[in-house]
Order: sequence, then structure tokens, then C-alpha cells
Amino acid sequence: MPRPSPPPGTLLGYDAEAAAYDATRGGTPRAAAAAAAVLGLLPARTATLLDLGCGTGIVTTRLTRPGLRVLGADTSYGMAATAARRGVPVVLASGTRLPVRTGSLDAVSAVWLLHLLREPGAVGELVAEAGRILRPGGVLVTTVDKDAAHDVGSDIDTVLAPHLTRSPADASGQIADHADRAGLEPTGQARFTGHGQGRTPRQAAAALLAGRYASRIVPRGITAQELAARLERLPDPDRPRGEPVYTLRRYTRV
Repeated sequence: MPRPSPPPGTLLGYDAEAAAYDATRGGTPRAAAAAAAVLGLLPARTATLLDLGCGTGIVTTRLTRPGLRVLGADTSYGMAATAARRGVPVVLASGTRLPVRTGSLDAVSAVWLLHLLREPGAVGELVAEAGRILRPGGVLVTTVDKDAAHDVGSDIDTVLAPHLTRSPADASGQIADHADRAGLEPTGQARFTGHGQGRTPRQAAAALLAGRYASRIVPRGITAQELAARLERLPDPDRPRGEPVYTLRRYTRV
């Protein structure tokens, strides 16, 4: 695939974060679990896979098996450059406007991506674009309900519960509707553990103040600083709570 100019809306924040991104998000164990789950949902004859939002390529490089060619795409130059250094053939492109021929790929994956697409219509456009580039019988494999996976019944969840976003961008029901309109039907799912992602109250507070919960938390009747302070006052503020278990859904092009 050709490499275009950076698309509008390039995630400049991820450019700056690329160098430290993996270490703050579970590193190799989490990536390996995600890759194994994706591979488990690919049909046996899958020969080409495009990993959307490939980021640093830590998952993409693990999407390997005999006969499978894997490509990556990301909107962040810093992330794409890191993936390229890992050996991922990568294009700088938005998942809603891909430089890929219609009906030319066997599979598309989107791991921990859809929840970040908060512009109106963006998720539906991405799912439709995946449907466009897939061959009949090709599959889209994507995480759904990503942020909800972090609700593990902990005291952190109790503090944050009144401030949860009511309609996350990757809600499974909405994704199913987008897939249906794109000519994709549900054909399977898998779950995997987010190793190293058990949050401490102090980490949750820092993430809130850094805006990393923007897709999940909207403080109501309280400032973000006050909500963070409540988290930091929880017992054992440096003890990790339970690890999330993420859900992957597979949709097949009819």
C-alpha cells in the first residue's frame, strides 16, 4: 500500500507517547494474549490481514502464522514509525479512508481502537470501510466494550460508576448494528486477559487527570481533580485491583 500524507485528525498525543506506550499498557504479556485471541478467530485460509490502529506494532508483530501476510495502519506518525521499526509494513492512514482496493483483503483487525473514535459517525464509517475492503467471506475482528472490561467489581469502579459515559463508542450493540449495515454478520467471539492492566487507585487518578478516561468517564457534579482525590483516598492506593478481560467479536462479509 502507498504511504499518503498524514490524514486530518492525526493523533498528535500518541506521537509524543509512542516511546513509552507499551510499558504503560501491559507490555508483551497483554499484547501476546490479544494476538492469540485474534488469530483464534481468523479462518484457516486467511492470507492477508490489515491491523487498524496498529499503534507501536506490539500486537501486530505477534499476528503470525504460516501463509499469513500482515499489514498495519495508524493515524499517528510516531506510532507508525515505531511499528515500522519492529518490521511491520505500515501505512499512515485513517481507518475511515483506507488506500486499499475494494474486496481485496481476507481480514481486518481493530484491537483497542473503536472506543477512541469519538467523532460522530466515525465508528460506523470505519466498520463500513472494513466491509468495503474485505472479500466475501472475509472477517472483521474487533474489540468491543473495551472500557467496560475494566469494571471488575472493585472500589475504584464504585467511585467511578456515577460518572460513566452512557453510550461508549464501541458498545457491542452499536457495533453489531454498524456491522449489519456494512454487510457483515456476527460469526464468533473470544475473550482474553489484559495482563498487567489491573489498576491501582493512584494510577486511576493519574489516568483521569491525564484525560485517558475521556472515552469512559465524564465527571458529573464534581471536577476531575475532586474525583481523582476520591480515588487517591481509597485504601491501599498502590495495590492493583483485578485485571480486565476483553471481548473480541468476529463479523464475516456476506
